[in-house]
Amino acid sequence: MSERIYPVIIIGGGPAALTAALYTARANLSPLVLAGAEPGGQLMLTSLVENWPGTTDGIMGPELMQNMMDQVKKFGAELKFEKVTAVDFSPTPFSVTVGGTTYQGKAVIIATGAAARWLGIPGEAALIGKGVSSCANCDAAFFKDKVTGVVGGGDAACEDALALTKFASEVHLFVRASEFRASKIMTDRVQHHAKITIHYHTEVTAVLGDQTVSGVRLKNNQTSAESTFDLQGLFVAIGHTPATDIFRGQIEIDDHGFVKMGPRMTTSVPGVFVAGDVEDWRYKQAITAAGDGCRAALEAEWWIEGKKQ
Repeated sequence: MSERIYPVIIIGGGPAALTAALYTARANLSPLVLAGAEPGGQLMLTSLVENWPGTTDGIMGPELMQNMMDQVKKFGAELKFEKVTAVDFSPTPFSVTVGGTTYQGKAVIIATGAAARWLGIPGEAALIGKGVSSCANCDAAFFKDKVTGVVGGGDAACEDALALTKFASEVHLFVRASEFRASKIMTDRVQHHAKITIHYHTEVTAVLGDQTVSGVRLKNNQTSAESTFDLQGLFVAIGHTPATDIFRGQIEIDDHGFVKMGPRMTTSVPGVFVAGDVEDWRYKQAITAAGDGCRAALEAEWWIEGKKQ
């Protein structure tokens, strides 16, 4: 066990974690950031980011995350690219374990994020950021006047399809079942939108293309008939998996696996705060995660100092 007790330990390596690190470092709290073996979050899978304020010409996702890491180190944050394997929030100071080493902190900020669920089909992984995406709100503008597809049957898929209609010439919604799982209002909107064509009983079995997406291979799961379909963008909207397994039994987790957040970025354990996609099932944006990181950092600072704002 490390003999040092850190004022703040931040678990995560994406925009929420690194913003929390920036604010706590500048508050002279010398945070320890356990960023994981592959830091940077979902932006590491993103090519051009055009909706980050102040980047007039956009910025590549990995470049943005590297800039954030360099910035937090500049202000004195201790950044370790190690994966947390266990936590113990029952005593104070709190314990966070990485392999054979346990670190202690007066406060902890959980910002482990959530990973998009992918189909796991041929061509998908190779074309992420090259026409394959999990976020229409992030990338829809890149598909102006193009033919696009969305995979899914829930509210997220409907929202993505509607977001794409503002730019794409056509939106094709591929639904495995005979009906939507989405709410009635969302179902009605996509069913009555002139740009959206719905394909029921349809599974995407492969993504086609070399440098960019050129189409998909489809299968009708009633007739087993296979076909190809030309399109330039495919959005996978089958949900996200929050990274909360190590926190089960330590803090309250909801039925979908997200951390339950109380007022002022709190969890069910005083002194343990949360930020970003690990608790945010709705917005899932880098900028909202960063805002959460700022709020969590300030709340942690005030909690450590015993202040009531």
